[in-house]
Amino acid sequence: MNEIQAVSALGALAHPQRLRVFRALVTTGPEGLTPSTLASQLDVARNALSFHLKELAHAGLVTIEQQGRNLIYRADFVRMNGLLGYLTEHCCQGGTCAVNEGGEASHFRC
Repeated sequence: MNEIQAVSALGALAHPQRLRVFRALVTTGPEGLTPSTLASQLDVARNALSFHLKELAHAGLVTIEQQGRNLIYRADFVRMNGLLGYLTEHCCQGGTCAVNEGGEASHFRC
């Protein structure tokens, strides 16, 4: 992932509703969800959801598959992991990082 792709992905996630949509798709896993199921789960209007899904797809964070009359949206885990890798690429100046689990928060340490 390069800087432009990272900025696009982070920009798409920098909206509360889009973040909720993306997290719902991540939680669902590779089977994905239809827009109507997502709209019901998140209690959001379908037209607003359509806009948010389009933004996430444009940023490469979700994929879309036509299955009969339905569209199936899935989180793009390769892209998500690419973003995480980009953000942590030079963590601890190239050394090994560990994660301390501290209640609600996790903290990286070198």
